[in-house]
Amino acid sequence: MRKIRIGGASGYWGDSAYATKQLLEKGKLNYLVYDYLAEVTMSLLANARSKSDELGYATDFVQQILKPNLKGISERGIKVVANAGGVNLPACQKAIQAILDEQGIKLKVGVVSGDDLLSRADEFKAAGVTEMTSGDAFPDKLASINAYLGAFPIAAALDAGADIVITGRVVDSATTLGVLIHEYKWPLDDYDKLSMGSLAGHLIECGCQITGGNFTDWRDTSDGWDDMGYPIVECEENGEFVVTKPDNTGGLVSPLTISEQLIYEIGDPQAYFLPDVVCDFSAVILDEEAPNRVRVAGSIGYPATDKYKVSATHMDGYRATYTQLINGFDVVEKTQITAENILKRCRAHFDELGYGDFRQTSISQLGASALWNPRHFNVPDGLLEVVLRMAIHHDKHEAAALFSREVMGVILNMTGGRCAAGAAGRPKVSPVISLYSFLLHKTQATAIVNVDGADVSYPLSDGQAFDASGIRRTDIPKAKFGSDMEQVQLIDLAVARSGDKGDFANIGVIARRPEYMAYIANALTEPAIADWFSHILGGKVERFYLPGINGLNFLLYDALGGGGVGSMNIDVQGKTYAQQVLMMPVDIPPGLLD
Repeated sequence: MRKIRIGGASGYWGDSAYATKQLLEKGKLNYLVYDYLAEVTMSLLANARSKSDELGYATDFVQQILKPNLKGISERGIKVVANAGGVNLPACQKAIQAILDEQGIKLKVGVVSGDDLLSRADEFKAAGVTEMTSGDAFPDKLASINAYLGAFPIAAALDAGADIVITGRVVDSATTLGVLIHEYKWPLDDYDKLSMGSLAGHLIECGCQITGGNFTDWRDTSDGWDDMGYPIVECEENGEFVVTKPDNTGGLVSPLTISEQLIYEIGDPQAYFLPDVVCDFSAVILDEEAPNRVRVAGSIGYPATDKYKVSATHMDGYRATYTQLINGFDVVEKTQITAENILKRCRAHFDELGYGDFRQTSISQLGASALWNPRHFNVPDGLLEVVLRMAIHHDKHEAAALFSREVMGVILNMTGGRCAAGAAGRPKVSPVISLYSFLLHKTQATAIVNVDGADVSYPLSDGQAFDASGIRRTDIPKAKFGSDMEQVQLIDLAVARSGDKGDFANIGVIARRPEYMAYIANALTEPAIADWFSHILGGKVERFYLPGINGLNFLLYDALGGGGVGSMNIDVQGKTYAQQVLMMPVDIPPGLLD
């Protein structure tokens, strides 16, 4: 049975360049895949392109990854797939080719484009396009518009002989799925295999998060943090694969580390929409074959829908963030009064100048349980210092700049016992870039594949409607209660991970043992989660069950203050929510933990 080994060498733009060196030297790979693009990253790249025709792509990929490693990649016959092209694929291709020529290495570069739809903004506005969740009208002054393309164009580039494939915006898992479609010639309608390949890509798309990074049981991996092993999937033609990492590296590959990543940022695990397939991960089974080797099987696939998701970003005013350490007696009270008076002073100036009020403001006292729900957690006793964090959002640059001046201009006016807690000088005023997502029929966006100057064709499914209401859901086990129950914290029974999907927050909870699930589910109901997070929650909570991994996934609507750089929250991506949920109380019968 022919096995393909794929290494995940980047989970975001800024991931360690060391990953490539480690995987090249120790991974015994056939492919390296890289993920660089997030929604806000696209707008930053678009801004860079507006300043220079030579910018607008992930320059780190070319200069820090490919340039020093091309010889090793070529000698080992490893192929590379990366979404590093951003919004300027021609410049990225040109830069790669220049390095290949300079080093005398003959590799073919394939390009998958067609995702960049910014030039069609007026068309979408005239057509009455609305935001897919809120229904908001199409915005003005867009910075980027990119469709999430799929994996078959990547496979076509590899079929045509490409050694390096660069793309614009594709779904994160497509770089891996494209490799597997190419290697095993999976057709458009082999949905279970497409779902398994998508799962393989989903698991390694965030780098070391699957090999023990950000793991709940951090002490199990912390002695290897300096040399964390980057993830490898060892894939088979039937769709099953083994997750592992290079030998003699730090970290851990176990059913729990994989489960935390499996459930990360997926919403409904039985209706995870991708361009090539709708995935059902609920029945996935994880089998630990050996230390740091876990076999994955059981993902189910359904026909893809007839639409692409499109993410646009637009300018939405300006922000500034101020931090100041304050200490001494009555520190919480005087810090709050200080912040409120700074905003009051600014508003008085705004009235005089006709600026209007702030769009959003946020006052946080870091160190005084600022992230935690005050209904459930008190300010620590004997607190002697906090860091005041103030964030503001205003339509006018002049208003944000006025705030920036005033927070520094009142240092001698208000509380004593303060010193710097960040960069010196006035807070920087920066644009707020907000996310706007919509759906677009697949006939209105076409991927373009080019290898060595020649266009390449690929198969494309028209897709069909998908009705999630028809999904068969497995019942969660019922807990058995007696008169002598005891209370423990959730962390004794489960691990958890959380993250964002725009303004939605996902919290995944996985039972340490199957017999714990009934009691976890009894405590972590939708109302209980809504109450626990009532200080940040603006919408509803949905709960989903994954019996295969004994997990629950919670989707919190309107829980990130707008998400990304548009949020004034401390935690704009929900990364801390798992730690908060692990503090929840759970009633269990005596002896269950034994």
